Amino acid sequence: MRLLIFTVEEANHLLEEIRPRIERLVRLKREFNHLQTETDVLSLAASGASPMNPDSQELKRQQQRRTLLLEQIAQGVSAVQRRGCLVKDLDRGLVDFYALSGDRLVFLCWQVGEPEVTHWHTLEGGFAARQPLKHTESE
Repeated sequence: MRLLIFTVEEANHLLEEIRPRIERLVRLKREFNHLQTETDVLSLAASGASPMNPDSQELKRQQQRRTLLLEQIAQGVSAVQRRGCLVKDLDRGLVDFYALSGDRLVFLCWQVGEPEVTHWHTLEGGFAARQPLKHTESE
């Protein structure tokens, strides 16, 4: 995949297009996490039980649903990333866009719930090192 460099305006424009998909992916990931917990519990309950046992049958249904969710999440992430941005964390709904700050490569950073891209961080820094965009203008 070719590396795309975004301006803040370009990132915000793309964000308007991908926001609904990211929000859906976050919901799917939450459902997957919940289902994973339930599946772990059912696995214990169904351990050694016959395939006709209600717990065994429910475990099979949940495993199938979990597999379907995982496929939907993977396809959705791939579709978003083909647009040039990076889905960093679906539990938090984090998306990064490559950008330039002076002569260095950085990430513009957005999180579900934020109205637009307003932060950036270094490639190594990650979410914890986010800084408001106004800091990039003085660099």
